[in-house]
Amino acid sequence: MKIHRILMVIAALLLLGLFMFPLWNITLEAPQYPIPLGMDIYIHKFMDYHPNDIQNINLMNHYVGMDMIPETIPELTIFPIVVVVMAIAGVLIGLFKNKKWFLGWAIVMLLLATAGLVDFYIWEYNYGHNLDPHAIMKFTDDEGNPMGFQPPFLGTKDILNFRAHSYPGIGAFFLGASLVLSFISYFINKKRTV
Repeated sequence: MKIHRILMVIAALLLLGLFMFPLWNITLEAPQYPIPLGMDIYIHKFMDYHPNDIQNINLMNHYVGMDMIPETIPELTIFPIVVVVMAIAGVLIGLFKNKKWFLGWAIVMLLLATAGLVDFYIWEYNYGHNLDPHAIMKFTDDEGNPMGFQPPFLGTKDILNFRAHSYPGIGAFFLGASLVLSFISYFINKKRTV
């Protein structure tokens, strides 16, 4: 089998790592929590970083009027299907199709990854800003407006006495490697056919 086809098949199979490794991680540090609270976001589920972390985050969120972190959201049903379909399509393209298909798969994957990141930002924004007006505790900014509690999309942010960290997990690197390999396979194939 030619190298460009092998790379394309590997690129497609790397997507399956999203089921084994977290795509994203959010961690909360605070003086009252000597061990930070955290959660890993997989393509198909939310998981505690330490036992009961999500439960403890939900308890804190309740006091400021934030929604509970659900056990599931529609995306956690849709994304796994998309990943499996794209992995199968990528393997078939790698085995049987030409360079245009390689590029098409890479572009579609890039668009899907971008759409996933946009969806994640919107979910975070809504989660941190749609607060229950009857919450036990209310916090306002310097101008008296209700405060939002959106974790950072990427990086570190101070929220009251918490320091929130939001960074890609190992699964995101599998996704990135998949994209890079698919583009490399296209360019190798392109050079061979020029």
